[in-house]
Parts: sequence; C-alpha cells; structure tokens
Amino acid sequence: MATIETDRTVREGRIDRVAPRHLDETKLSLKTTEFWAMAGVIAAILVAAAISDSLDDVRAWTLVTVVAAAYIVSRGLAKSGSRYSGGEDPLNR
Repeated sequence: MATIETDRTVREGRIDRVAPRHLDETKLSLKTTEFWAMAGVIAAILVAAAISDSLDDVRAWTLVTVVAAAYIVSRGLAKSGSRYSGGEDPLNR
C-alpha cells in the first residue's frame, strides 16, 4: 500500500511545500531474487517429478505448495518492516 509523505522546508520564516513523495513498502515482486529463486525451485521440483520414478506427483505438488507458501510468508514479512522508494517502478506512476 502506498503512502504519501511531503517534505517541508522552512525558508525565511515561511514553510515551502515540496511535491509529495509516494513511498511503497517493498519492491515489485518480479524485481526480487526471492521470486526468481522460488520460480527456479518450483521448476526444478516439477522437472524432477517428471523424470524421476522416486518422486510421485502428490509429493511434488506438496513440495511446490510448501515453497509457494514460504514465499508468500517471506513477502509478508518483507512488506511489514521495510520502506522502498519506487521511483523506477513502472507501476508506480
């Protein structure tokens, strides 16, 4: 969720307002290494399940679910305590 902060400077006894800055809590998820690591691990699990006789479908999809849930929890923790000024983010207009 984006928040708006304004910078104020005092010049010669008066307050000048500067344009508001939009601050996002974290980066866009596609820009993080955690996302690409999760995608790689999921791809590796699915490929291993397709070519291996010892890794059945149920176990593979359970592992994929665990990896995805861990990613969701890690994104939630990252969003809860950090600030990111997303000036180069294409979705932040």
